[in-house]
Amino acid sequence: MFFDDRWPVLYTDNHLLALYKPAGLLVQGDRTGDVSLLELGKQWLKVRYAKPGQVFLAMVHRLDRPVAGVVLFARTSKAAARLSAQFRERRVEKRYLAVVAGRLGGESGRLVDHIERRDRRSRVVPAPTPQSQAARLRYTVLARDDRRTLLQVDLETGRRHQIRIQLAHAGHPLLGDLRYGAGEPLPGRQIALLAHVLCVDHPTRDERLVFTCPIPCGWPWPDAALCEADRPPWDWRAFADALRVAGIAMPD
Repeated sequence: MFFDDRWPVLYTDNHLLALYKPAGLLVQGDRTGDVSLLELGKQWLKVRYAKPGQVFLAMVHRLDRPVAGVVLFARTSKAAARLSAQFRERRVEKRYLAVVAGRLGGESGRLVDHIERRDRRSRVVPAPTPQSQAARLRYTVLARDDRRTLLQVDLETGRRHQIRIQLAHAGHPLLGDLRYGAGEPLPGRQIALLAHVLCVDHPTRDERLVFTCPIPCGWPWPDAALCEADRPPWDWRAFADALRVAGIAMPD
């Protein structure tokens, strides 16, 4: 466990640390000064393995703050370089679960768009421009009701906010994603996007690793009220007491 019995460590060895990131927690520190998963990971490793001095832990990918799911860190510089190359060369498989507004027709599909970033905002443009990037994803409908659709999303490219932008452009914004057209917020300001599966090659062994994030308590499908005991909370504020015991300051 990671600070709390409900907070899973998905994998660890001498080179890697895979953790569950609850929604609302930063992956890396920013101007807010709020605690991040990277900082927590370093502190946990220091205590867990009684490491003197500073602990090395490197970020090789990220998730948006309101998104939950699996995050992989590198524990050595060799692992960091090799994992970063895998992400850059698109040898990493990333699979998400998403709950979107509306009843999405069909059983599967592929979205191909061009995303352009201007004035710190990203949007789909009707044709390629010198500033745009191609964005491609595939989706499979897992379930639907009259108001929502549960999707499995497989990324072919890794653009900033790609899933959020493309699904919103298709007329089906993620639940809770006010930035991209959702009608109302979710209780903890989360968005209904979960980084569910991450597949990478081990940096020092000939082995393909598959990290799977459990479906968190509060996830809005099929019912946020249903929660098995072995599922971690979706909202990171549920870990506040455990983090305060560990001497970690929580934001107001």
